[in-house]
Amino acid sequence: MGRAVLLCLLAVFSFWSFSVVRGEDAYKYYTWTVTYGAASPLGVSQQVILINGQFPGPTLDTVTNDNIILNVINKLDQPFLLTWNGIKQRKNSWQDGVLGTNCPIPPNSNYTYKFQTKDQIGSYTYFPSTLMHRAAGGFGALNVYARSVIPVPYARPAGDYSLLIGDWYKTSHRVLQQILDSGKALPFPDGILINGQGRPSFSGDQGKTYMFRISNIGLSTSFNFRIQGHKLKLVEVEGSHVLQNVYDSLDIHVGQSVTVLVTLDQTPKDYYIVASTRFTQTVLIATGALHYANSGAPVSGPVPAGPTNEVGWSIDQARSYRWNLTSNAARPNPQGSFHYGTITPTRTIILANTAPIINGKQRYAVNGVSYINADTPLKLADYFNIPGVFSINSIQSSPSGNGASLVTSVLGTSHHDFVEVVFQNNENAIQSWHLDGYDFWVVGFGAGQWTQASRKTYNLVDALTRHTTQVYPNSWTTILVSLDNQGMWNLRSAMWGRQYLGQQLYLRVYNPTQNLANEYNIPNNALLCGKAVGRRIP
Repeated sequence: MGRAVLLCLLAVFSFWSFSVVRGEDAYKYYTWTVTYGAASPLGVSQQVILINGQFPGPTLDTVTNDNIILNVINKLDQPFLLTWNGIKQRKNSWQDGVLGTNCPIPPNSNYTYKFQTKDQIGSYTYFPSTLMHRAAGGFGALNVYARSVIPVPYARPAGDYSLLIGDWYKTSHRVLQQILDSGKALPFPDGILINGQGRPSFSGDQGKTYMFRISNIGLSTSFNFRIQGHKLKLVEVEGSHVLQNVYDSLDIHVGQSVTVLVTLDQTPKDYYIVASTRFTQTVLIATGALHYANSGAPVSGPVPAGPTNEVGWSIDQARSYRWNLTSNAARPNPQGSFHYGTITPTRTIILANTAPIINGKQRYAVNGVSYINADTPLKLADYFNIPGVFSINSIQSSPSGNGASLVTSVLGTSHHDFVEVVFQNNENAIQSWHLDGYDFWVVGFGAGQWTQASRKTYNLVDALTRHTTQVYPNSWTTILVSLDNQGMWNLRSAMWGRQYLGQQLYLRVYNPTQNLANEYNIPNNALLCGKAVGRRIP
């Protein structure tokens, strides 16, 4: 009798445990068909990339730890990939969706991504990583909401809007690619779009508070965001809950995302929503409208002016972003329980971007190396031990001063290293750097050349974590990153023309002990191309 009761209790407990796990780690299934279509976002009909007939693509709303099973059907006439900007792909660089990890999906074929939003919350995006497809669309919002059992440090807003803002060209993605292939830089963009439109409207009730998730989905240009007559309370940046400072406007650089709360506390009418380019001689402006439900008047008055071209204003704002040490993020423990500033880095990597001319053509380089794609994804070459695809440490960990060269550059690192990375920008243009597979602490911004003495200026207490950081003209930015995610990870310029012409590399985060606790096996549906064709997937 006692044994029967015990077995019954164990069965009930097992069922309850399974239900909890399944309930919290849901599986969500999607099928996305990628096609060409026509749209006139700047008043001129042009070819765009649609996902399920939508431009921009569908918003992917998920919850922490959701398992995403997403079948992408490529109906374009070119190979295609999507990458999930800011999703860490824990132990799973197989699903990162860049050419160093995945074979592109051939025309009239498909690939099913399988990944988890493991231990993440926040506002992110997805976009095409192949060729210049990103200049034609195929991008969308990717929002990760907290689990029901995890508190967030603000009251639930009355509504939630995703704003995908970025520079845009009337020129087709094919022509833009031809310009780059001919050895020229991208021209200045023709305009700015907000959610693929010129003048979108967002509605709300007077007295209520709304969440705006704002992402820079553009190719090359920073912008400043503001709403006429309304304050922006910053609450989250790329997965970090931050001190809830209030701003009149925010600079958002290429590849970055921020989340703000806006209270509709003004006289009922319509108010301008504005995005204008930063650090450009010609200022491009896009406007939308914040519409009060009981509005009796359209937008009126001059469009609110943004900050001037001053870099100092932007740096001061960037330094004001601080981690909320007492708040949790995706997990229940406070963010500040990880004392990153007390850890001694195992190595320092200094990465200097340049714009060399190689073989008579414009290229972009890191430490004198301009990246070229191999015919075989690096991750597959590493897994199958295929020679001749890449070499470890084919790029140095600091600038050499030698002439620039074309190389498939891979920097070897060790799993669980804690690394100081200095981005040194000696050019007169702002830069934006992104690292797949991770977030990192942005601990310092400074003018001129970085030196060891620059460490005295680091924020080693409450720097926020994010996946993309700006580097101001003739300046440096330092990040600290814990390499706790084994795999092959793309470190790139988020400015897509620079990325396309070589301003990128891969970090091989390696552990000689192969263990599923560190990295998942190759997926059984992995596409094989280049020298990996004919290899057997176990």
